[in-house]
Amino acid sequence: MQVFIGGGNMATALIGGRIATGAAARDFHVVDPAAAQRDALAARFPGIALYAEIAKEAVTGASVAVLAVKPQQARIAARALAPHVSHVGVVLSIAAGIRIADLARWLGGYDRIVRAMPNTPALVGAGISGVHAAPDVSAEARDAAASILRAVGDVVWCEREDGLDAVTGVSGSGPAYVFYVLEALEQAARELGFATADARRLAYATVAGTMTLAQQSDADPAALRAQVTSKGGTTERALATLEQHGVKAGLVAAVKAAAERAHELGDEFGKER
Repeated sequence: MQVFIGGGNMATALIGGRIATGAAARDFHVVDPAAAQRDALAARFPGIALYAEIAKEAVTGASVAVLAVKPQQARIAARALAPHVSHVGVVLSIAAGIRIADLARWLGGYDRIVRAMPNTPALVGAGISGVHAAPDVSAEARDAAASILRAVGDVVWCEREDGLDAVTGVSGSGPAYVFYVLEALEQAARELGFATADARRLAYATVAGTMTLAQQSDADPAALRAQVTSKGGTTERALATLEQHGVKAGLVAAVKAAAERAHELGDEFGKER
């Protein structure tokens, strides 16, 4: 049995992914104070066990406890979980920015903790998660935590916990960068005379098709870019304009800024006692 503390969108995606790969709804307990959210979970996953608050009966027998709350709620949730967590095999936290040392303190010294940074494409089974485990987490417990995340996408293990800040900058915030590119492509198409619907079709199909092409090729992105850039052609001029405006450098700087902010948030949340 696995217990989720928090039943929002990401928890729903993770549970749905596990059920799609063979788990039964009765294998999950979910604690969420919002009646509307519990009703939605009951309707989507008949047989799931739902609780309004963290209690012994919600946690007893859990092999994994997933802390799936907002970072601002993590301390309160962890302190409520602390009296019941000693027999849980591993705690998997997807609360962004909350460090293992702080979780362990709030959990009363419990240290079998895995941290993960999933991204929003997990909501459609196409995510990727950066993951880091505390030193005392066994290989079996690591696998149990990772299996939950693999149900909605790929997993990349980080040897150091601060690697999760980099994951946040690249893939956690990354979907917003792609949406930003989609916005720009759609806007350009509209300004060049296309109706909104067709402009969006062009932008979405271009990005989706390019990703499929990249994933099916052994070449790196720079080589693929060179293959579609003819000397003196339209693409060469477009890329020169992007370089002139510092687009690549700006994107690299944006990723690093997001990673830096993730580190800052970890410091801020960790001050809570």
